[in-house]
Amino acid sequence: MDKEKKDITIKLAKTAGFCFGVKRAVNTVYEQIEKGDKLIYTYGPIIHNEEVVKDLEEKGVKVIESEEDIEKIEADATVVIRSHGTTEKICDLIKAKGANIVDATCPFVKKIHNIVAEKSEAGYHIVIIGNDKHPEVEGIKGWSKSSVTVINTEEEANSISISDDKNVCIVSQTTFNYKKFHKLVEIIQKKVYNVIIVNTICNATSERQVEAKQIATEVDSMIVIGGKTSSNTQKLYEICKEECKNTYYIQTAKDLETVQLEGDVIGITAGASTPKNIIEEVQANVRFKF
Repeated sequence: MDKEKKDITIKLAKTAGFCFGVKRAVNTVYEQIEKGDKLIYTYGPIIHNEEVVKDLEEKGVKVIESEEDIEKIEADATVVIRSHGTTEKICDLIKAKGANIVDATCPFVKKIHNIVAEKSEAGYHIVIIGNDKHPEVEGIKGWSKSSVTVINTEEEANSISISDDKNVCIVSQTTFNYKKFHKLVEIIQKKVYNVIIVNTICNATSERQVEAKQIATEVDSMIVIGGKTSSNTQKLYEICKEECKNTYYIQTAKDLETVQLEGDVIGITAGASTPKNIIEEVQANVRFKF
């Protein structure tokens, strides 16, 4: 009982949890379920959160992740494109199969697709600042009609080699670290001429990172909640860890058993793919750690 009575302060980030694009995508799938569609697929996990994907699977939603999977779907199936978006080729293959496409690509990601399609059509070399293996970046690459280079580190930025007579358009993965983006752009600008820079990091990501950084400077321990494969959650963790050494990355309240919280002020933030109920459960159970 004494543990419950310890007077601790919890600082919960206002920006924690579902962003607009993720909420829209998840709601889109549940809407398809409510309509009674029996054959519902998502191209890739709808979001990077295992709890949400598991719930959808229990409701009959299946995940497909390759061209081979598309070949096996039924002609009257509904395929929801996840918030990360996908390539133009994948969309064409689904349409060719006769399935109904419901596009839940985040509007901010869709904007990047349009920029890349337009600039590549005009002959620009496309540079994407982001994680080459992330599904959002894989999707963005798939809308380019010209050469694409993906940059994720200072080393890669320093080694970039593009002809001086080539026009270059730089875009970013929406969840990329804002500070790191500007650093990499600065390096590229010193090596490449004729550059157009479009900062496509979404406002929600920037605001979430700024708030998380601020909270991490004010607390004794910091908790970052999100799926293991969530890129934006990983970046939140890295940002918080720089400011607060006692920063922990967890997925659900159960993971609190493995962390050693210190001090009287605890900060909590969460990635864009973390449901509200999980955040509330973590917040409610933190006090039992003392």
